[in-house]
Amino acid sequence: MNHINIRKFGFAVGSTGVLLYLGCILVMWTVGREGTAQFFNNLLHGLDTSSIIRMNIPVSEALIGIGQTFLVGWLIGACIAGFYNAVTKVD
Repeated sequence: MNHINIRKFGFAVGSTGVLLYLGCILVMWTVGREGTAQFFNNLLHGLDTSSIIRMNIPVSEALIGIGQTFLVGWLIGACIAGFYNAVTKVD
């Protein structure tokens, strides 16, 4: 079995999370409140998100959110790689 580089895999998962976060921002900018609610309602199998969507998010809060998303994603990716490496035998 192969060995996964923990830092690189963490970076990949964190970066993917940031891309998803930026995609969410793009959806909100382009389709407005109603379109955003419809998009996420469809994505979440009909869960009604219209009451929790907030459209007036300050840039500083979005930047903090991007950083937090990357950090949490990196930690999740590092854990996955670490667990994988721990349970697989490297020949």
